[in-house]
Amino acid sequence: MRIKILGCSGGVGPSLRTTSLLIDDEILIDAGTGVGDLALSQMRRIRHVVLSHAHLDHVCGLAFMADNLFDLIDSPIRVHASEATLSAIRDHIFNWKIWPDFSQLPNPEQPLLRWEPLPVGQRLDLGEQRVLHSFEVLHTVPAVGLAVQSPTGVFAFSGDTWACDSLWDALNALPRLDLLMIEIAFPDEQEELGAASKHFTPSLLARELGKLRHRPQLLLTHHKPGTEALIQRQCAALLVGWNYHHLESGEIFML
Repeated sequence: MRIKILGCSGGVGPSLRTTSLLIDDEILIDAGTGVGDLALSQMRRIRHVVLSHAHLDHVCGLAFMADNLFDLIDSPIRVHASEATLSAIRDHIFNWKIWPDFSQLPNPEQPLLRWEPLPVGQRLDLGEQRVLHSFEVLHTVPAVGLAVQSPTGVFAFSGDTWACDSLWDALNALPRLDLLMIEIAFPDEQEELGAASKHFTPSLLARELGKLRHRPQLLLTHHKPGTEALIQRQCAALLVGWNYHHLESGEIFML
């Protein structure tokens, strides 16, 4: 399993892209601005898009990718998400006002995008012995984390979340966990903002990690622009004993 980080920032700026991951060149997990760094030929290979939640920094790339691929692909891209997330992007983005409804174009019988509800916990067969399932997490909108299991390893992505038992229960239920991509959006000085917006800080994540029975490599993501250095210093003091890495766009991980 090859995981390429297209975007992992909590905002935009020079060299900063928002959340999007490409698995084995054909599965897109979240569709933030990182999608914009894909060549058209790479976009054409994507068969599945899985969305953790409906916030703009995780879905905006889907709109532009659909526009780029119009009339260039023969079968629909399957967009998997909770019904709440699909409803939000249908109502507020692909609504003919903000953006065309590519689930009706070029025609309803053979659309460019096909919405496919993915209930929490349901297993999704992605081929090549890869199986994905979602689990509930706590954010300001309905949101899920995602786990992808393959014969060579298990990768999990927290999505955007705050402290919640459902996150750790789902991760602990996995047979193994090799890589965990988990967010820290704010430094400890912004703990109240983190609580209000339902994002981790270094201290909160350090405490919550005590609930995890696995010892994966931690891939830390979603730092807000300008806070990166401070978050890194705090993690160095708080995550002693953990194998962790602060993500950058373009990195590739193999399992």
